[in-house]
Amino acid sequence: MAHVLIMPRQGNTVESCVIVDWKVKEGDQIAADTPACEVETDKATFEVPAGAAGIILKILHPAGDDVPVLEAIAVVGQKGEDWAAAVGGSAAPATTNAAGPTATPAPAQTATESQTASPAASGSAVALSAASGTLVDTLGTGPAAPASPRARNLAAKEAVDLNPLAGSGPGGRIIERDVKAALEGRPALTAAARAAITAGATAPATGMGLGGRATLADLAAGTPAQIGESAAFSNAKGADLRAFPGPVTETAVKGIRKLIADRMLESLATTAQFTLNASASAVRMQELRARFKESSEELGLSKVTINDLLLFAVSRLLPKYPFMNAHKVGDTLKTFERVHLGVAVDTPRGLMVPVIRNADLLTLEQISLEAKRLAAACQNGTAKPDDLSGSTFTVTNLGSLGIESFTPVINTPEVAILGVCGIEAKPVLDDSSDPESSGVAFVPHIGFSLTINHQVVDGAPAARFLKAFREAVADIDLWLAK
Repeated sequence: MAHVLIMPRQGNTVESCVIVDWKVKEGDQIAADTPACEVETDKATFEVPAGAAGIILKILHPAGDDVPVLEAIAVVGQKGEDWAAAVGGSAAPATTNAAGPTATPAPAQTATESQTASPAASGSAVALSAASGTLVDTLGTGPAAPASPRARNLAAKEAVDLNPLAGSGPGGRIIERDVKAALEGRPALTAAARAAITAGATAPATGMGLGGRATLADLAAGTPAQIGESAAFSNAKGADLRAFPGPVTETAVKGIRKLIADRMLESLATTAQFTLNASASAVRMQELRARFKESSEELGLSKVTINDLLLFAVSRLLPKYPFMNAHKVGDTLKTFERVHLGVAVDTPRGLMVPVIRNADLLTLEQISLEAKRLAAACQNGTAKPDDLSGSTFTVTNLGSLGIESFTPVINTPEVAILGVCGIEAKPVLDDSSDPESSGVAFVPHIGFSLTINHQVVDGAPAARFLKAFREAVADIDLWLAK
């Protein structure tokens, strides 16, 4: 019997993965452990083994597709087997982008199922008729063409009329890529223009707005074909006023970049973020770092960095301020006894946050080694899902780039994140007894930016935590002796 290869679940929080590349093609003879494809989450890249020996009968999703976990992506079997029958008997849904007209067959949807998949709402391109109970296209005059939920959602979002579209899915069904193809021949819309088109206006072929976007004025003026060589589109020399000055490169926001973008937006949209800025003397920390660098290799401290010292200080302080070491999940605040420290890492693929487990129980040397191991795994793409989830507090360091202060975005559902800034000399009162002293000394200080979720953490308690952290950094040698 044919084997259906499904998109594996890469961790409990991963809902979909992007197929980066197929390592095999249809007709290839493969073994069970042959890597079939490479997939990408918002955290790392993984190879997916075929899972069974045989022939690649069908690839159901091309490279670049964002596929929900546990959905069928390929069929492996023996020559002559019916791949469609194997998928039809699979419990995995098959309603997203297919590979072509012969892709995964989908069962016919009833009006109720369609409504569940894409609820009707004011301003949607597709809605449920109260009178007939059938799905209708609010941009057209008749019943909507058969379309997948993803296609309907995209059409609703971009105000695309489904009726004229030819479907490339099973049985002529309109799928997401058909809607995307229709969008390629249409300018981007402003929000006002999109609302007008949803209400029944005709989309123009071009736009006069910023970057070629179509505005309400373009809808009122009509398309260039209707107004010809009007002065609205040409200047005295005949130059096209819609042309953007200079070369423009367009890059699709997809894969891990899109997932990061979505998470950042969700964090800001669902939390009340508030940032406090402060600094601490870095004198003892710099002296300690210099001594570590010159120490014997046997001590295991020669590679300890300033950031490692800060991670150590955070791990020791958080148990004293448990409200900072917490998650907000709905209306529940979960406070953790152990400190699982997230460390933001800049990688060629984007921002990743590996986790140092039980950091409050580790020595400085152990924290340093674990931080370097996790950073290297993120850089070379070998980090595992378990390495990238479950943090209770996050530290992000931009100090090496000379940043004086910034507003770090909370890694939800955490309630706080600490940003580390650069080290700068700051004037402080000189309390020496030297009568010739000017009264002011310049002392190196390191800056910190603490962002909290003001829904559950108030400013004063957060300020007390930041004050205690500044003191711990200033006296880091004493904290190491505890």
